[in-house]
Amino acid sequence: MPKVHGSVLIDGDVQLADDVEIGPGCILTGPIRIGPGTRIYGHAFLHGPLEIGAHNLIWPGVSIGMAPQSVRFDPSSHGAGTVIGDRNIFREHVSIHRATHDTVPTRIGHHNHFMACSHAGHDAWVHNHCTFANNALLAGHVEVEEGVILGGNSAVHQFCRIGRGAMISGSVASSLDLMPWFTATELNFAGSLNLVGLRRRNAGNHEIAVVRWVYRIFCRAGISVKAAKERLYTRAGDPTIDMYIRFVEASRRGICTRHGRASGERA
Repeated sequence: MPKVHGSVLIDGDVQLADDVEIGPGCILTGPIRIGPGTRIYGHAFLHGPLEIGAHNLIWPGVSIGMAPQSVRFDPSSHGAGTVIGDRNIFREHVSIHRATHDTVPTRIGHHNHFMACSHAGHDAWVHNHCTFANNALLAGHVEVEEGVILGGNSAVHQFCRIGRGAMISGSVASSLDLMPWFTATELNFAGSLNLVGLRRRNAGNHEIAVVRWVYRIFCRAGISVKAAKERLYTRAGDPTIDMYIRFVEASRRGICTRHGRASGERA
């Protein structure tokens, strides 16, 4: 039997697994389905269509599934809603907005950690094992691949893609696609690699060497992105190279490199 505080307000079709716990002051507007082991501490607002998986922790003040912050979106429209996976942590005052589309929901995968006041906009897609520090912001339609880390007060422009294992430093923004394992250290400036993340993932020496080579041709060789892509294609067939080829070919916003040296950066 779910453990639901007497002050909780439930409206519409809300389905709770037997061991779900919901603390005081929460508001749930269905349709909502919440999986086993999920705990909502209190004063959260959940709006359907919403599916929440197993063993999620939702802290006070969290808002999930509210209407997108778009003047063109009718807030009475439910659309495809929001889908949350398993074992995510949403700390105080995190906000996740539902999709503008009728077919594809806003998607949050598994084992992600959203620290206080972080935000994922409408139609965002966050994969698995990502960490968003306090006040990290994802605009609408952003895709964040596996194992990404966003520092505090960082921001990602709408329709951007952040590649696997990439990082964005605190108080840094990106309006370009950030390639896998690259680190943005200034606005639209890939200043380094996430080598610590690669090693923690137990990447082999060959994979690390390939990532270093890709970073050099895109960020250190002093050539255009087009020329760097041509060099990339010469090594097609290596799994890591093929990952980068798929990423750059799918880019709509352009690739974040070191072109346009950041202020204070030495040659």
